[in-house]
Amino acid sequence: MKNTVTAQSALPYEIQKHVRKNVTGRILIGARNKSGLVVNLTMAILFGLTVYGFLTFDYKGIDFGDAISATLRNLRTVFLQPRLRFDTVSGILYQLLVTFCLGILSTITGALIAFFAALLCAKNIANPRTAAVVKSVMAFIRAVPTILWCLIFAVSAGLGSVAAVAGLTFHSASYLTKAYAESIEEMEYGTIEALKAVGANFWQIVFQAIIPSSSGYMVAWTFMRFEINFTNAIAMGAAAGAGGIGYNLFMAGNFYFDMREMGYITYVVVIAVILLELVATKIKAKVK
Repeated sequence: MKNTVTAQSALPYEIQKHVRKNVTGRILIGARNKSGLVVNLTMAILFGLTVYGFLTFDYKGIDFGDAISATLRNLRTVFLQPRLRFDTVSGILYQLLVTFCLGILSTITGALIAFFAALLCAKNIANPRTAAVVKSVMAFIRAVPTILWCLIFAVSAGLGSVAAVAGLTFHSASYLTKAYAESIEEMEYGTIEALKAVGANFWQIVFQAIIPSSSGYMVAWTFMRFEINFTNAIAMGAAAGAGGIGYNLFMAGNFYFDMREMGYITYVVVIAVILLELVATKIKAKVK
């Protein structure tokens, strides 16, 4: 016990405030702070709200046994019995190409906007006030879901591919601005200072220091965003009338009620995503 007390007295005062002994004489250190309490309280409230929601939800007399068995039958039909009935293979592949084009166009446009916006909000090269304003605007844009931006643009442009591309580009630019800015901020400030010392201007610093050191990260983030835009473009095919394979999937599930065709289209999308990931991995490896 004497050794235990001596060890406790050797601790700094800030740690001693959280030190307590159990019945065996061992020292227990409890890191109690306000942030930990806030996190625990938030988790407890969310858990309570979840339980309350399940208990008070209007299930409208659903028989859970029948619902589960019907769901399993539908999953078996979708994934084990895929078949085209109302579409053709060539038609499905063409609509898949349309979806790819929507994702590529929105990603490239968003990446170009994001690159210049990132130069205005990276803390190591931008004016602090300008950086704060740009980051605030981009944070607001990111907070609004992509589908809502598409619907906002649909008010002026009408339902179609224009509204879908505009909404996807808008959200992509804000997402990539944050990613690009963080990549630029990871640069060693000494490199920028050295270029300034020899008389390099802003654009010389950008092309001779920032792009060579951050291009690998930017390419990786851009491909990640392209994958997100591809999946979002599928949803936009039905929600914003943008066409593409998402519209075929919507028609198969909500108009034709053909689970087998849904399964076929789902497999086509899964294979496309896997191939996209393989290509992206090879390109990122070459860039690095």
